Amino acid sequence: MTSANPPLTSSSNPTSALAEITQETLALTRRLFVQLARRPSTLVAGVLQPLIWLVLFGALFANAPAGLLPGGMSYGRFLGAGVIVFTAFSGALNAGLPVMFDREFGFLNRLLVAPLRSRSSIVLASVLYITTLSLVQSLAIMVTASLLGYGWPGAAGLLLVLVTLLLLVFAVTALSLGLAFALPGHIELIAVIFVANLPLLFASTALAPLSFMPPWLGWLAALNPLTFAIEPIRSAYAGDLSLAAVVLEAPYGNLTTATCLGLLAALAAGLFLAIRPLLDRKLS
Repeated sequence: MTSANPPLTSSSNPTSALAEITQETLALTRRLFVQLARRPSTLVAGVLQPLIWLVLFGALFANAPAGLLPGGMSYGRFLGAGVIVFTAFSGALNAGLPVMFDREFGFLNRLLVAPLRSRSSIVLASVLYITTLSLVQSLAIMVTASLLGYGWPGAAGLLLVLVTLLLLVFAVTALSLGLAFALPGHIELIAVIFVANLPLLFASTALAPLSFMPPWLGWLAALNPLTFAIEPIRSAYAGDLSLAAVVLEAPYGNLTTATCLGLLAALAAGLFLAIRPLLDRKLS
C-alpha cells in the first residue's frame, strides 16, 4: 500500500508539524470520547465493578481483629489501594479494543490512507483516551473510599498516586495496543483480557499482604507489576511519602517507593519499545 502521507523534508517547520500532530491526536481522541458518550455503559461498568468490590469486601472484613494487617491498618483502607490500581489496570487492559474494532470495521484502513502528518497520532489518541478514562474511574473510586471512611491521601499523596497510576496505565496500554495489532480479532483479545484480569489481581497484594500468602504465591505477588503500583499508593494513604521508604518486603529483598516507581517506568518504556516495530509494520 502506498502511503498517502506527505513526505517530511528538512525544510519542514517543526512547530507546524507538532501543531498538526497535536490537532490530529486531539481529533482522534475526541472521536473516542464521542463513542463513549454514545455507549456510556462502558464507563459505568468500569466504575461499578470496583465499587462493588470495595463495598462488599470492605464490609466482609470490617470486623477483622485489630492488628491483623501491617501497621494496624483497617481492611477497608488496605483494600482501597488495591481497588484503585485494579480499576486503572482493567481500564488500560481494554485499551486495545477500540483499535481492534477499527481494524475489523475497516476504519483503520481509512486512517492509513488519509493524509495524516503522523500515523503515530492513532496510537497517541488511544493512549490519551484510555489514560484519561482510567484516571477518572480511579478518582471516582478514591472519592467513594473517602466517603466510606477509608481515608484520603492528601495533596502530596495524591500526586504520588497519580504518578503511580500513570506509569501503570502507560505500561498496560502499551501491552494492550500490541495485542490489538498482533491478535487476529476481538474475540481473541477479549479472551486474553478475561484470562489475565482476575489472576493478576489475586496474585498481587491488592486483597491480602504477602505475609498471608503461601511462599509460591508470595513470589508471584512480589513480581507482579500490580504490586509495584499498589504498595506506593498504600504508603501514600498511610502518610508515608518518602521515596526512600520501604513499601514491600519481598522474598528477594526490600523495595522502596522509588524502586517500585522505577520498575513501573522501566516496564512502560520496555513495552512501548517492544511494540514499536509491530506498530511501524502495521501502520505503514
